[in-house]
Amino acid sequence: MIEIIEHGAVRELRLARPPANALSPDLMAALTAALARAVAEAARVAALVLSGAPGIFSAGLDVPYLLTLDRAGIRAMWRNLYALMRALAASPLPVVAAITGHSPAGGAVLALFCDARVMADGDFRIGLNEVRVGLPLPPVILAAMRRLVGPRHAERMSVTGALVSAAEAARIGLVDEVVPPDRVVERAVAIATEMAGLPRTAMAETRRLARADLVALFDGVGAVGEGGDVGDGADGSDGGDEIESVLDSWFSVEAQTTMRALVERLARKRG
Repeated sequence: MIEIIEHGAVRELRLARPPANALSPDLMAALTAALARAVAEAARVAALVLSGAPGIFSAGLDVPYLLTLDRAGIRAMWRNLYALMRALAASPLPVVAAITGHSPAGGAVLALFCDARVMADGDFRIGLNEVRVGLPLPPVILAAMRRLVGPRHAERMSVTGALVSAAEAARIGLVDEVVPPDRVVERAVAIATEMAGLPRTAMAETRRLARADLVALFDGVGAVGEGGDVGDGADGSDGGDEIESVLDSWFSVEAQTTMRALVERLARKRG
């Protein structure tokens, strides 16, 4: 589910779960493991690029599959997602997102926790549209969005579940650059290579300080370990209060009804 492409000192981690790189528990665990392997090989890997398929970076959570899981399964999924978000936020290696196409919901979440974002120009959309499928936006994700685009844009986009064009995303700071689709990975690799070429200790320490607030978002969650691993909450529960609150929202009547209606619409469209 993760293809590895080497570009000198830059390693590209390409999401490869057709047709839409939907985030399943296995894909999230595989990406977290790939990040850990890259960090363990830091002697020859200096930076990372996270990419998707042409036209689609990631469609977000694999809702049709996730609707088949019970509370324990959904808890494991959210814990995997929180571990992945923290692994990206705390990675000692810079990570540049090559947003190769559509990037709603979980796709946008992955990009939020990277160091920089390059998006494909064209009829593609990005944003946090969780509200539109009946899910309140988790606090950690809202805070990361606010950190990137500022309070007003974060509120507007998150509350309405807006998906915006690449040009609008660049205007508000959600992405850093917009380039032709066939140059997205190339440009992301160039940015990563430039970061990798800086004096390593000076860059790494400054970057650690600059991103400390992003990593600190996970301090109160209680379920995500220092290395991105997920353990029991301090109270002996299966996760922190935030994840349990997200679980309650997931199994609410509103969320379940809205998500099931979405899955039915998608099935009719494909049929």
